Amino acid sequence: MGLIRAILVALAIVFPAQAQQRFITVASTTSTEQSGLFRHLLPIFTAATGIEVRIVAVGTGQALDIGRRGDADVVLVHAKPLEEKFMAEGEGVKRYDVMYNDFVLIGPRADPAKVAGTKDVVAAFRAIHQARLAFVSRGDRSGTHFAELQIWKLAGIDVARDKGSWYRDTGQGMGPALNTAAGMNAYILADRATWLSFRNRAELALLVQGDPRLFNQYGVMLVNPAKHPSVKQQAGQAFVDWLISPAGQKAIAAYKVNGEQLFFPNAAGS
Repeated sequence: MGLIRAILVALAIVFPAQAQQRFITVASTTSTEQSGLFRHLLPIFTAATGIEVRIVAVGTGQALDIGRRGDADVVLVHAKPLEEKFMAEGEGVKRYDVMYNDFVLIGPRADPAKVAGTKDVVAAFRAIHQARLAFVSRGDRSGTHFAELQIWKLAGIDVARDKGSWYRDTGQGMGPALNTAAGMNAYILADRATWLSFRNRAELALLVQGDPRLFNQYGVMLVNPAKHPSVKQQAGQAFVDWLISPAGQKAIAAYKVNGEQLFFPNAAGS
């Protein structure tokens, strides 16, 4: 009996430990985390598969670097040129479109740049720059920061050279950057999902939207286990497959804040 009891005790220790190890790490963006999307999606995925998902929420550039180090099993980000570079380097197995939303220009209700209601985000950036009005940048190599820099480039403005007291780099995620903009009553480029979830709006309002250049695509990739043997290939691929499946796409579409859909699924064939 003593031997049987010892075996049972050993099994009780080993099996829970193994169960606790059934998790994956996903490097993703602050927009997917701070918008509340993961709080909605992950319990559904875990209930269906038994796989726990641990999120590291950083800017897209940092998330891809985490993948390059092999410190994540999956990356879910939103800067397609950077994602394509990641794939070209052999760091990912395959990239899939998952969902999209858009960026929006937020600013003071008083709108000293006089851009409210327009759809030309490039012209809006020029007006902000010309008047040297307060502008908050994430400055964190995120997908949103990448999109912002592309708009400055389209506007013909070298913002790296022309930074001044009007331009504030925060080096932070979307929520903290919006808090800074609220405190300064400044303009800021934000993803729509985080803006809709953001409560500390102060005197800020959504001013410019609808420009096709504000389109915001999200992609997901399994980190390449051939380069990083620590990657949990089977469980990581299960998460990727679920996100692009009809069940995962339905779950994405179902997430709303105050009745408004934040992300729009667009995986091919879903």
